[in-house]
Amino acid sequence: MRFSFVVAAVLAVFVSLSANAQKSSTKYVEAAELTLVGNLFPDTPNPYHRLDTAKYRGLEPGDYLNATQSSGLAVAFKTNSKYIKVQTEYGFRRFGNFSAGFALRGYDLYIKKDGKWLWAGVGAAKDDACDKPATIVKDLDGTMHECLLYFPIFSEERSVKVGVSEDSVLEAIDIPFRHKVGIFGSSFTHGAGASRSGMTYPSIFSRDTGIQLLSLGVSGRSKLQPVFAQALADADVEAYIFDSFSNPSLAQIRERLFPFIETIQAKHPDIPLIFQQTIYREHRNFDTKRRKFEIDRLALCDSLMNIACKKYKNVYYVKSTNATSPEHDTTVDGTHPSDYGYVLWAHSIEKPILKILRKYGIK
Repeated sequence: MRFSFVVAAVLAVFVSLSANAQKSSTKYVEAAELTLVGNLFPDTPNPYHRLDTAKYRGLEPGDYLNATQSSGLAVAFKTNSKYIKVQTEYGFRRFGNFSAGFALRGYDLYIKKDGKWLWAGVGAAKDDACDKPATIVKDLDGTMHECLLYFPIFSEERSVKVGVSEDSVLEAIDIPFRHKVGIFGSSFTHGAGASRSGMTYPSIFSRDTGIQLLSLGVSGRSKLQPVFAQALADADVEAYIFDSFSNPSLAQIRERLFPFIETIQAKHPDIPLIFQQTIYREHRNFDTKRRKFEIDRLALCDSLMNIACKKYKNVYYVKSTNATSPEHDTTVDGTHPSDYGYVLWAHSIEKPILKILRKYGIK
């Protein structure tokens, strides 16, 4: 009996030491100390916020919440670790029905292979242990890889630490995309409906084209408000893309569109402002009230943008925006596209937007 007790005690100590050794074998680096990608305002007090909410008057409570969420942000680094983990201190975690948990609260990893970004892994901390590390990928081959890790779409982070094996390299790389093009818009631009955070259409566009889109999607709050025009005018960008007609009412579009353009052009008179036509929403298929509203809004936007493109220099209107398959089967909830819908969206605007950007040396 005494021998069995001693053996059991020794085994317990061995297991404890092994667990501690395994725990200590991972080193963590704050993502902000590596290379942050996609941040329109890189000087926010919290590096994972997309707007300094204390700087602009006129923001409403919903605006504050959306601006602190990290949709569109990513961290770029290289490592030869055989696994990658993330440990997060959340300020706010989002739960809901319109997107998967990996998109709402998790991380999405791409690794460069043969010159292209290839999906590699996804992960999120367990809901009952959100302060614990989440493994994003494991059993890598141990060679050096360039990585792009997208942050949660609808959550706020106070700290994001990338974890790799203690004996491996973890270093920042240069921003893997060219130029600085701001993109502002609705829940579509924010990424509602995506299953993981790398599947927003701005992120897909950047991976496909190599052009860096700096994203400020503000969920349902994109209504051509003057406060957002003032904030966007302060950004250091080479061009702007807008998804501005998906949220506002007809009255708001009539009242706010031209002042919105003029506020931004007062500080950026020589850069292109590219407005997108809003997408077809599948709710129109049978809902007659929604169909009428969508048709009326589309007609109004087409009319006003026809005037705007003539009235203002460097203003453009892209009408090819499309997130619907021929089968009309690419929606999550009748409004927001699925991953495939966002792929269709990104592909539908790439050619016309790249054509406009090339006029300004952005290629």
